Amino acid sequence: MSVNENRLSDLSVLNPGDVDRMLAGDGRGWVCEVDGRIVAFAMADLSGANVYALFVEPGYEGQGIGRNLHDTMMNWFFDAGVPEVWLSTDPNTRADSFYRCAGWVANGTRSNGEIRFTMSRERWLTSNI
Repeated sequence: MSVNENRLSDLSVLNPGDVDRMLAGDGRGWVCEVDGRIVAFAMADLSGANVYALFVEPGYEGQGIGRNLHDTMMNWFFDAGVPEVWLSTDPNTRADSFYRCAGWVANGTRSNGEIRFTMSRERWLTSNI
């Protein structure tokens, strides 16, 4: 909850145990630690082929931590054979700009107003050679 943008304002949308079930199943998570303290994390859902979360604590933004977690996560998805990954985020935010710069393609708006982005395996491999 320490992030400045894309804050989850309604915690009731989180179902108890969802994260545990995902990570115990075919999901995966990564963290970045600085001096023994977690300052960023990413979570991926393989069965849903989506980025579940990618957050960097304010004060650690702009240092490449988010991009490193992002790239690690994307390589994991595509090494597992996923043809396309999706995510959604609020429009006109740093995250919106981050994903566009990373090569994601906006392809619609979800009912909650978030932009839906996709990244194909082919686009990822081509842009990261």
